[in-house]
Parts: sequence; structure tokens; C-alpha cells
Amino acid sequence: MQGKKLILATAVLAALSLSACGDTAPSTPIAEEVTVAELQTAMADGELSAVAIVEHYLDRINTLDGITRSVVEVNPDALSIALQLDQERAAGRVRSPLHGIPVLLKDNIDTADQMKTTAGSLALLGAPTPARDAFVVQQLRDAGAIILGKTNLSEWANFRSSNSSSGWSARGGQTRNPYNPDVTPCGSSSGSGVATAANLTALAVGTETDGSIICPASNNALVGIKPTLGLVSRSGIIPIAHSQDTAGPMARSVADAAALLTALVGADPADTITLNVVTSEPVDYSNYLQLGSLNGKRIGVMRSVFGRNPAVDMLMEQAIMAMRNAGATVIDLDIRNTPEISAAEYEVLLFEFKDGLNRYLTQRGGFYQSLEHLIRFNEVNPDTQMPHFAQEIFLEAQAKTNLRDPVYVSALSTAKAGSQAIIDGALRSNQLDAIVAPSNGPGWLIDLVNGDNGSSVNYVSSAGLAAISGYPSITVPAGFVNDLPVGISFMGAAFSEPVLIAMAYDFEQKTLARRAPAQQ
Repeated sequence: MQGKKLILATAVLAALSLSACGDTAPSTPIAEEVTVAELQTAMADGELSAVAIVEHYLDRINTLDGITRSVVEVNPDALSIALQLDQERAAGRVRSPLHGIPVLLKDNIDTADQMKTTAGSLALLGAPTPARDAFVVQQLRDAGAIILGKTNLSEWANFRSSNSSSGWSARGGQTRNPYNPDVTPCGSSSGSGVATAANLTALAVGTETDGSIICPASNNALVGIKPTLGLVSRSGIIPIAHSQDTAGPMARSVADAAALLTALVGADPADTITLNVVTSEPVDYSNYLQLGSLNGKRIGVMRSVFGRNPAVDMLMEQAIMAMRNAGATVIDLDIRNTPEISAAEYEVLLFEFKDGLNRYLTQRGGFYQSLEHLIRFNEVNPDTQMPHFAQEIFLEAQAKTNLRDPVYVSALSTAKAGSQAIIDGALRSNQLDAIVAPSNGPGWLIDLVNGDNGSSVNYVSSAGLAAISGYPSITVPAGFVNDLPVGISFMGAAFSEPVLIAMAYDFEQKTLARRAPAQQ
């Protein structure tokens, strides 16, 4: 925390210097729940500058993040980048709707700048700076977004121990939910979720393998988009499993999430899965923000995740009624993830984690160049690296062979084919536009002794099928249970983001369920 405050103090001094050496727009008050479009309008009208917006969020991070611990590092170049973008705007160049908009990145996304990329582990604090930005970071920079800093996460994206606490890393400590600091922020993209919910940034980028965008977004009353595998590049992101990993937007509104997704999407020659027909031409997902989009749609309800929490069920029934009132036809579905698919998924993750991480570490350089090296680092530094939980998943992954192993090949086929068949079958046989389900139940108490498994009573999650299949999912705030946020997820076929965004937007506008944390 002291290091972060020192950087923030330096940033404030830099801001004063920048203001003295160039014209900046007058600073008007910035509302907590301000949208990207509102910030753009204020900059276009000369009421705000990118420098003023960055100063605003840096001040909020410094003032409000002491308990929530969502931001591990701020970008010392953020203000100078903002000034450059203000100068571009003054010269008549506006790159995109994200021009001058601050964005936080999860600390497993490479940046070739003065910040570190560590996946929350102290082992990578001294690693060489990545040789290049992750593709998604370059996309953001090209769009004129300002990389504001890095957010805390569940260390190694929550793939070190089955007894871990969501949002804990050796680098950043325990991230806490802004709606109740005793409650989990959920998921490995916890810092991105908390910072956005607490209005410490305009936007944030998370990553998901299985639930790590959807869970922290829904537990922090946000919109989170887990894109179709192949829509967003994976290059330059510390991996768990290439067959499921994806980055995605986390925002306070569907409109903001759509704007961020538009900037993230692109064909990356370094990640051939993105060389597909959908990424071949730019798409503006903001074009699908249309009221009335639920009217005439057919939606299936994944009833298998009901019955675990009566208050969540009641909230979902209210959401379903809102969809029916909006003109949608809603039917019940009897679909679920299966133990066979879940077991196969875990095998896939173990194999792909070892393979992908070893490749990443070798390319990154530095002292620790393999999973085996990291295991040894943790063993030598148990007080800092393993004060609360161990590394049994690391050990399981290290025991795996390679991606030619028949066990892996079979597991990958079972997981992918099985999950895709369930979703495709339900959509096709019922002529559905989407499947909906509760994204989460109310957050459980943080438990550093027993981990998430010790406290997550009546756990509710629907992220698995979309994650394993590689299909898209969008969570939208649905309301609150005991003052804790609960979301609803819209899932669909591969590359159905336009349809899902349209329905999610219409639902959001008809329900307006999000509210900011009270302790602001």
C-alpha cells in the first residue's frame, strides 16, 4: 500500500506540472456512476479533460481503496498519456468512444511499460517487463483508452489451491467487496470488479476461464461479458487454459461494456483462433443497444440452478416476469452441467495450465521459467506465498505430461463436445434466442482459514456451461439479497454477442437494478 501511495503522490505532482505547461479543460464534478458516453460529452464540450478524469480516479483510489484493496498499482504514465490525448482532441483527432477514458487491467495482462505483470505472485515481481503489450492492451491504446493501473486478483487466477480465498494474492492481499468488506468479491477478476463497482475507474478488463468475469461482476452489481472463445485475443495474458481463457469487459452498464468490448475485439496474427469471420471486420457493439429487444424473443430458463437459495429464486422470478412483460416468451429448461463434463474440464485445465504457463514463463524470461520453478519458490517462501492455503493444484498440474497425452485429448473432447451439445441442443430444439440463469447467490463471508469452500453456503453459479463450451455469457444486475448484489446471466450460441447485448440492455433499462455501494 505504501508503494501505491508513493506512486499516487508522484502522479499528483506530475498532474500539477502538466497543468502548468499546457491548457487543460476546467474540472467539473464527476458523478460516481458516470458513463463513458457522459465523459465523452463532457470532454467534447470542454467541461472535462482526460487529465482531470485521471486525476479524479487516482484520488478516489488513494482515498477509498485502503480497505477494498482492489488496485495493486497505478500507471505512473497515466497523466502524461492523458495530456497527449487531450492535445490530440484539441487538434481535432478523437480515436474512438474510449478516447481519454481510464481503464484498469487485471494483473495477469501484459503491459510493456513501467508497471509489473505478476498474476499476484511475488515470484514475478522481479521478472523482466514483457517485451510487448498484450494484444488487448494495444487495442485499448490504439482506441485512445488510458491504462490507469493493475487490479488485484486471486493469485494465478485462482488456479493454485482448491482451498483458496477469492481475491487473495501474495502481492495484493485480500480484495474485499465494497458492498460489505467482510464478504467475498468473488472470482479471480475480483479487483477489476471491486474497482469498477466502487467507481475507482470508468472501466476494467477481467479474464475468465470458468466464472472469473461473471462471478465478480455479478457479486459487485456490474455488467460482465465473457466473450465467445476466439472473439478476443489471448496473447500476452498469463494463461490457465487456452481452450477456455478469454479477456472481457467489466462495467457499470451494458452500454459501457459494449463500448469496451468493441475496442477489445480484433484479429491477432499471434492468436490464430481470432482469425475468424467475426473479427475480420470491425463491429461496433454499441449499435445493438436497442430498447424493445426483448420483445418477440424466446428465452429458456436454466431451472437446474434454482432451489438453492429461496431469496435468489424470488429475485429471478421477478426478472423473468420483467422479460415476459417486455414481450419475451420464457420457457423452463431441464439442462445442467454434468459431473462427467466437470471432471473432464478439470483434467483439461491441469494439462493446459502446465503447458501454457511454461511457454509463457520461458518467453517472458527471468529466473522462474517453469511451473516447477514456481512450486519451489512457494516452498521456499511459505510465509509470504502460502500463509493461508497451499499449492495442491500446482502439484497436480506439474504431474501431468503433455498435450499429446490420450488422457488430455479424451478429456478435451468430452468437455467441449458435451457442453456445446447441451447448449446447442437446448437452443435448437426450443428455438431459443438465449438461456438465462442466476449468475450468483449473495456473497459468502471471506474465510482465509478454510477458503471459499468453507463459507459458500447455498452456492449458486451458472457460469460453467458457457465457460467450458467457449460460448458467450453476459451478466446484468438483477437486484439485491440482504443488501448484496445478485446478477442474471444471458447465454447463447457462439458469436451471439449482438443478440445477447441487445437483450441484456433492454432488461437493464427496464429494471435499473444496479446501485452504487453505500460506503462511498
